[in-house]
Amino acid sequence: MTTQVTHGIRVTVETRFQELYSDPAKLYYLFTYKITIENTGDYDVQLLRRNWNIFDSISEHRTVEGAGVVGQQPVLRPGEVYQYESACNLKSELGKMGGAYTFERLVDGEKFKVSIPEFRMTVPYRMN
Repeated sequence: MTTQVTHGIRVTVETRFQELYSDPAKLYYLFTYKITIENTGDYDVQLLRRNWNIFDSISEHRTVEGAGVVGQQPVLRPGEVYQYESACNLKSELGKMGGAYTFERLVDGEKFKVSIPEFRMTVPYRMN
């Protein structure tokens, strides 16, 4: 589990290798990740956009950008938590992801970036 706080927004990431849905013979390794976002600040905020940087140990760097997360642009009041799960496929047993969310403070419309802590995706047998 990896956690980082930026501008009063705590982002925690947990990852899992999905062996059942992976096919090493075809260079397809599937990882799921669970994101927990907590507003520890004093204002209502809305998550507007995401920007992911994905690094695969034998493949090129990929960037994924878009509105919201999993089709949502959640509003978080102070103390509220939002969770979602998503997935990433790699061509190798090792990789990492990280990036940023764009949030808006609803009281004044100020937009700000929140870091998504970099996390590793590693097939369990590679950790020995």
